Amino acid sequence: MKICVVGVGYVGLVTAGCLAEAGNDVVCVDNDQKKIADLKSGAIPIYEPGLTEIVKHNEELGRLHFTTDLKFGVDNSLIIFLAVGTPSAPDGSCDVSAILSVAADIAGHLTDYRIIATKSTVPVGTHKKVTDIIRSKTKTAFDYVSNPEFLKEGAAVEDFMSPDRIIIGTTNPTVQKTMRQLYSPFMRRRSRILFMDPASAEMAKYAANTMLATRISFMNEISALCEKLGADVELVRQGIGSDSRVGPAFLFPGVGFGGSCFPKDVRALIHTGSEQGVEMTIAKSVQQVNVNQQERFAKRITDYFRDRADKTTLAVWGLAFKAKTDDVRESPAIYCIEKFLECRMKIMAYDPAAGSAALTALDGKIEILQNGYDVLDDADALVIFTDWQEFRNPDFGVIAAKLKKPVIFDGRNLYEPDVVKKAGIEYYSIGRAPVL
Repeated sequence: MKICVVGVGYVGLVTAGCLAEAGNDVVCVDNDQKKIADLKSGAIPIYEPGLTEIVKHNEELGRLHFTTDLKFGVDNSLIIFLAVGTPSAPDGSCDVSAILSVAADIAGHLTDYRIIATKSTVPVGTHKKVTDIIRSKTKTAFDYVSNPEFLKEGAAVEDFMSPDRIIIGTTNPTVQKTMRQLYSPFMRRRSRILFMDPASAEMAKYAANTMLATRISFMNEISALCEKLGADVELVRQGIGSDSRVGPAFLFPGVGFGGSCFPKDVRALIHTGSEQGVEMTIAKSVQQVNVNQQERFAKRITDYFRDRADKTTLAVWGLAFKAKTDDVRESPAIYCIEKFLECRMKIMAYDPAAGSAALTALDGKIEILQNGYDVLDDADALVIFTDWQEFRNPDFGVIAAKLKKPVIFDGRNLYEPDVVKKAGIEYYSIGRAPVL
């Protein structure tokens, strides 16, 4: 099948690469000339496990093409996926201007029938706006499909190749058949293609992300209460997760959620509710709890060093909002480090992938090193923000020896308190009693 993907960010490039891997002929279009030039030369602009291999393999086979020429993409496809950015606007709404602009441009190039499918996360009602714009600019027949992505950064390729479900927002039986054919290679282990109207598909995406964010914020709020009452949130998590009605996913307490999806989508859902006169009480609480959790973690550290903050050096492990990505957008690490910098603390940081992005986000105000143990030299404490695999079983003897005072602030509950205690390290985690 011939496919065009407009926008080669996280969603677009993963979508294009995986569809090409299934044997489709895919044209990737982006107006960023440098990004397209880099991709043509073999440079992958994002860190995503498995993506580099898939992109290079399919480009070599001639199934994956990169261009800035939208007309070429439209002319050489049956299905056109829209995967451009939909960032938060200042009022919290989802900015769909790029989607509408691309839709208008596509309409200008339509000469025969195409299926226009939106992968980007867009508010309910965007399907009508896109349809109306295209219809206003062309008499060529087309169909619109809402096809939201459900890709986790750090596992996006795996999620695409073996999805939990695929949601197709169209009521046209012929289009349903075409989309089913497109996705059939990814449904060999399970057949979970859900067809619904476009508005419901758009809402399903926002509802799913807000539900997952709700689980995280709920456990983070419980963790605060556990600390006050002497309960262990990790045991509480296991007790809750063992209930088949609840399940264990997204119940891990931590320093808060971040990234390009959850914060933005929660804000957008709140804004949509406000527009419709429906107060999204739970979503607002989820948002506030997430801020509170980051504030609480940062304050624990700044309070600890209150009398000597300007003479304090913190060693930081992890800058990305989660492991297996270089994405620092709305990362709790960035939020907390900004609080530390306000107190005139010095930051020595290490992240396997996100160092460069974090340095840019923090205007070069921290020092990035290339080895996790090197940041410990002469530091007053180790602060952990990201659950990278390489942080899970460190040499606590080395940590204790290198730090001026052996103390760890763990924002991901990576360690067993007894193990840290045996190494003679003071240990503060989330929702558990401190080890002193």
